[in-house]
Amino acid sequence: MSDKSYLDWPFFEDHHRQLATDLDAWASATLPAITETADAHHNVDDTCRTLVKALGDGGWLKYTVPAPYGGAHENLDVRSLCLIREILAKHSGLADFAFAMQGLGSGSISTFGSDDLKQRYLPAVATGEKIAAFALSEVDAGSDVAAMQSHFHDNSNEINYSGEKTWISNGGIADFYTVFGREAVESKRLSAAVIDASATGFSVKDRIDVIAPHPLATLTFDNCNVPAENMIGEPGKGMSIALGTLDIFRTTVGAAAMGFARRALDDATDRTQGRKMFGATLADQPVAQMSLAEMALDVDASALLIYRSAWTKDVKGTRVTREAAMAKLYATDHSQLVIDKAVQLFGGLGVTKGIKVEELYREIRALRIYEGASEVQKLVIARQHLENHTRS
Repeated sequence: MSDKSYLDWPFFEDHHRQLATDLDAWASATLPAITETADAHHNVDDTCRTLVKALGDGGWLKYTVPAPYGGAHENLDVRSLCLIREILAKHSGLADFAFAMQGLGSGSISTFGSDDLKQRYLPAVATGEKIAAFALSEVDAGSDVAAMQSHFHDNSNEINYSGEKTWISNGGIADFYTVFGREAVESKRLSAAVIDASATGFSVKDRIDVIAPHPLATLTFDNCNVPAENMIGEPGKGMSIALGTLDIFRTTVGAAAMGFARRALDDATDRTQGRKMFGATLADQPVAQMSLAEMALDVDASALLIYRSAWTKDVKGTRVTREAAMAKLYATDHSQLVIDKAVQLFGGLGVTKGIKVEELYREIRALRIYEGASEVQKLVIARQHLENHTRS
C-alpha cells in the first residue's frame, strides 16, 4: 500500500487531499479497462483518445484550464496538477501522458491568450472534446530553442506559418497545436499561435515510435494561414510565453516521474516481502533493505522538491524557474534510479514483458529529456544560483 503520509505536509490544503483520494479511487476503478491494450502500438492513438474522453467525463481535465473557461480554480493550481500527474502515473503512464498534454498543449492559451482565444479552445480542453498539443521542438532546436527555423510571415495582409516540428506529443491526434516560431524569417524573436489540425498546409510527416508507446510525430506546416485572433500574446514575445508555460508545467514532469517511482517502490516492497530466499524473505536480507531505504529516500526527497516548487508558484505567485528545474532534475534522475533498483529486486522477472516494473523502466527514460533535458536543468539552476548570489 502506498505511503500517503506526505499528504499531511503543510504544502497542501484539504481540497488537495480530497482530490488525491478521489482520483486514486477513480483511477483504480476506471483505468485498467482502458489501458489493458495500450502496449499494442496500433492501439495507442485510440487508447489516448479514450483516456482524454474518460478524464474529461471524470472531471479531471478541468484542472488544466482556469475557472472562467470550465476549470477547477481561478488560475492553474500547480499542486493539483502535480498530484494528478503523480497519481495517474502510478496507475498508467499513458493516462498521465493524456492528462499532461491537455495541460501543456493549452497552457500558453490559459496563461497568455486573449479572452476570445480562451473561450474558443479551453472549454473543449476541459471536457476532453478537443485534444491539445505543444509544438516547440525542431530537429536542431530542442534544448536550444532560439535555434528554431519555423517562422511566421506576412503574405498579402495575412499571417502565415511555415516550418517543421518534431518529437511533438499528441502529434497526429491533436485537434490543435500551440506552435512557436520566429516572428519573421530574419527575426531572432519568437512568436506563438494556435493552429488547428484542419488548417490547409498542415500535415503529419512521420510518426515516431519510442520505447514506451505514445503518440509522437514530426509535423509539417506549409504556409498555414494563422488568423490574427489565433496569435498568443504580443508578436515577438514567444520565448517568454514558452518559458512561462514551462515554468508551470516543468514541476509536473517531476511529479509524474515520482508517481512512477512510488509505484516501483510499492511493487518492489511487496515483492521482497513475498519472495522466499535463503530460509527467509528477500525483505529480511540487508542488501534488499539498503535498496529499499535508498528508494524511499529518493521518493521523499523528490516529493519535497516538487511540492515546494508547486506551493511557491501557487501561494507566492512568483516565477519558480530555479525551483522547477531542481524538482524536475532531481525527480526524473532519481526516479530512474528507484525503478532500476526495483527491477533488480524483481530479478529475472523484472525484465519480463508484462511486469509493471519493466513497463516503468521504459516509461521513465523520456522524462529526463522532454521539457528540458537534465543537462539543461543544471545550467538553469547554476545560472539562477549565480544571479541570486550576485544580487545578495
